Amino acid sequence: MKIITYNVNGIRSAINKNWLAWLQATDADVVCLQEIKATPDVLTDLGLIDALGYQHFWFPAEKKGYSGTAIFSKILPNHVEYGCGIPDFDREGRCIRVDFDEVSVMSVYFPSGSSGDERQVFKYRFLDEFGKYLTLLKVEHPKLVVCGDYNICHRAIDIHNPKSNANSSGFLPEEREWMENFIESGFVDTFRHLNKEPHNYTWWSFRSGARGKNLGWRIDYAMASKELEGNIKRAAILPEAKHSDHCPVLLELEF
Repeated sequence: MKIITYNVNGIRSAINKNWLAWLQATDADVVCLQEIKATPDVLTDLGLIDALGYQHFWFPAEKKGYSGTAIFSKILPNHVEYGCGIPDFDREGRCIRVDFDEVSVMSVYFPSGSSGDERQVFKYRFLDEFGKYLTLLKVEHPKLVVCGDYNICHRAIDIHNPKSNANSSGFLPEEREWMENFIESGFVDTFRHLNKEPHNYTWWSFRSGARGKNLGWRIDYAMASKELEGNIKRAAILPEAKHSDHCPVLLELEF
């Protein structure tokens, strides 16, 4: 099973950058999207997505042009779960899950705290409450992949300048500690499981030509529960895909 997670920073914008041709060439089984910033009714390309063999499930935010998640799948899921039952997070379309026979796959868009203190407080609340939700969910669905934009760099290797960003949202000690505890609770950072090299990032600022210089952050992950560790075949970051300020992350599982 080939799974891709991608914060598209507006699916209409990505489609205008030839994203559907890229999607066809990639031929993933399951595609987890974040920050779709649209409802499916405003898209004129749904027929093209159908033609590629994808069923598509959408969980947009109530606020237009903001946040939202979606999952495209070539495999018919047994069940689709929209949201996590926490109203403040579900209003922003923060997560959607599909359940298959062998595995459950989530697309999650963690809040950013970079716009100010109020959103940082919201982010900490999300980490606390959503983390508890995942702990319970993993009991019910032990073979679980939590894909998405976590808006957190886990370790110094995951950010281009850890010293100057020590007080930046996304690399704060409390956020990094949450990520450490999350992994220790029974998850595998699938990319780091197979790749220990530095300078691998998934997001770059639009400023100062950061992407061309590879001055980035690794904030997008495909986290798999420990029960799936033996099924991990391949994990990769795909920086050549340039439809967004993020790039996709790939996970292949073998069953």
